Amino acid sequence: MKKILIVNGPNLNFLGKREPEIYGNVTMEFFLDELRIKFSDIEIEFFQSNIEGEIINSLQNAQGKINGIILNAAAYSHTSIAIADAINFINIPVVEVHISNVYAREEYRNTMITAKKCVGVISGLGLKGYELALRFLIEKN
Repeated sequence: MKKILIVNGPNLNFLGKREPEIYGNVTMEFFLDELRIKFSDIEIEFFQSNIEGEIINSLQNAQGKINGIILNAAAYSHTSIAIADAINFINIPVVEVHISNVYAREEYRNTMITAKKCVGVISGLGLKGYELALRFLIEKN
């Protein structure tokens, strides 16, 4: 069975409550339940942390165990050379996902350090971006 890991970064634990006009009003737990039903033949693991080092550990620990990673590093996407290095080190395809269109927001969000190490980026399609990334990773592997 294929295993896909979804890794969410800082403040994404407040999905469904945080700025619903930008991020919607669905919690990640509810969305994950829907994904697991829709993709019952795929093992979907989930990790969320507000701590950069824990995100790096989750990426490194996936080595040899996971077929693909969907990463929403949130604000760390714009600042973390360390997460980008971890993506580069692991031999797992990573698709970066952003719920909002980062290019329609503040200018500092236009630079994504982590995206340069990923096989692709989906931005601005809401939670649907995770599903699209999942479909891509299933087909790629």
